Amino acid sequence: MIDEKTHYGAEYAFVRGPDPACSNFARLDDVQRQHRPFLHAEEADGYWVFTDHDVIREGLQHPELFSNRVMVPIEPDPQYKWIPIMLDPPEHTKWRHVLGLYFSPGRTKALEDEQRAFAIELIEKVRDRGSCDFYRDFAAVFPTTIFLQIMGLPIEKLPDFMVWEDKILHATPENDPDHSRGVEAMMEVVGYFGELIAAKRADPRLRADDIVSNALDWRIDGEAPSDADLLSCMLLLFMAGLDTVASQLCYSFYHLATHPGDRQKLVADPSRVPQAVEELVRAYPIVQTARIATRDIDFHGCPIKRGDMVAFPLAMANRDPHEHSRGGTVDLDAPSPRHIGFGAGPHRCLGSHLARQEMTVALQEWHRLIPDYEISDESAVSEHTGGVFGIDRLPLRWDP
Repeated sequence: MIDEKTHYGAEYAFVRGPDPACSNFARLDDVQRQHRPFLHAEEADGYWVFTDHDVIREGLQHPELFSNRVMVPIEPDPQYKWIPIMLDPPEHTKWRHVLGLYFSPGRTKALEDEQRAFAIELIEKVRDRGSCDFYRDFAAVFPTTIFLQIMGLPIEKLPDFMVWEDKILHATPENDPDHSRGVEAMMEVVGYFGELIAAKRADPRLRADDIVSNALDWRIDGEAPSDADLLSCMLLLFMAGLDTVASQLCYSFYHLATHPGDRQKLVADPSRVPQAVEELVRAYPIVQTARIATRDIDFHGCPIKRGDMVAFPLAMANRDPHEHSRGGTVDLDAPSPRHIGFGAGPHRCLGSHLARQEMTVALQEWHRLIPDYEISDESAVSEHTGGVFGIDRLPLRWDP
């Protein structure tokens, strides 16, 4: 029998904001303390939320129980299909094999010098000003520009791309109550990719060694993917590449701006940055993901029915004091943590090597050139939640 007090009545919402920065991590910590190992959220049509690290990891590792064909708990019947993340094995595995070539450790490492030079260029643009909006001036530009180059998309269209990305990934019940705004933006992105692919097909001179160009030659099970599937894949890559690393960078720099002791450790010894990246991703994991149950199952005491939505928040897993005794507290002196900030199971983040490298380069070069900084207006720093947590504005200042 379910204990009503333990598993029901939590003030849990998938989408919130704007709220003060990091307040939603604290909120999830509170919910976790009161509701283990699961709770029932009442928003939308209702869904289950698992709160323990081990249970969340286990759920993500079993697509035969929890399918990826639905990933947003408040949207159980989506009007879209993101490929390959909304596919289950074995179909997912075939697509991932093709895409993995572009995000391998070796291919990622070959980009490091170019990434470092670009990071330095962006930092030098703001260095003498003594202030910047870190999100707008660096986080929203550095990883996204790199990803546009990998995709083969024009850098000059970045402002348009960011508008689409915001409508798709940062929708709220207030600005998109029926999800139509986000779906419309997805269709605009798909339309853009359709025109780009058609142009590259018509004129091989427009092709280069990038994902969009090479996608014309992809084979899945020996067959060329349909245009619909190809465009769905391009849409997913577009969304993943334009939001996640930017958000992770903002949380990392928010932490370092408000914890000068941690910042000084990285300034004094840049070789510590890769380990710091792991700890920061552990403590501030930005992805909230969900699945749909494929069958009736009692999962760690939770009476799940086929078709129920089930949420697996990575923040609750990574900040679980049962797994990491420090919980949500950052400890840069702790051994490099094992965490699931990039997910777990067959859908673990395909771009994790690229994300780690971009974060490492950004942290090393920023702290070499601007070692001492602070938040200039705490009241201006707010965050949004949803599928990806993010900080909307991060004003920093320093002595030029």
